[in-house]
Amino acid sequence: MTGASGAQYGLRLLQCLLASGVRVWLLMSEAAQVVINTETDLQLPEGDDDTLQAFLADRFGAQEGQLKLFGKRDWFSPVASGTGASASMVICPASGGTLSAVACGASNNLIERAADVALKERRQLILVPREAPYSEIHLENMLKLTRMGAMILPASPGFYQKPRTVEDIVDFVVARLLDQLGVEQKLLPAWGE
Repeated sequence: MTGASGAQYGLRLLQCLLASGVRVWLLMSEAAQVVINTETDLQLPEGDDDTLQAFLADRFGAQEGQLKLFGKRDWFSPVASGTGASASMVICPASGGTLSAVACGASNNLIERAADVALKERRQLILVPREAPYSEIHLENMLKLTRMGAMILPASPGFYQKPRTVEDIVDFVVARLLDQLGVEQKLLPAWGE
């Protein structure tokens, strides 16, 4: 999770992945923590990564060992190397700055490095930009990343399901992410069902 607006998407995705029994390695920027505290009713605890990990695991009902939070400079984490990285990575929400850094291979922090690893290893990488409107720079970075094999899935909910709440709108985007990850979801029926 990065510092773009739309922390609700990332938190709901985390909740759904954990509820599905998926093991999650979470990378959360400091800006993402500020956005979460600003945009949601969730107030993250002050302290180290272990404190935050325990809080999130408890909040979202993670099983023992199911959720692991890595710090921004944890260069020895599995996601920092192609030999230990997971099959899929989602950056949700993805800030414009993160799009740019990943598109040019900056790798200045663990989120950027993990995305670089996903690209070089030809693993699934999904970025969820929430920025609006898009500048030419954003569009060029999204095109560049798409050509590298990443998927751009903007936080652009549809309304054919007739959402009644903000949660319904968030669930639309999260359902699309879960579908892309191959994780069974009941948030949104498949088209035609």
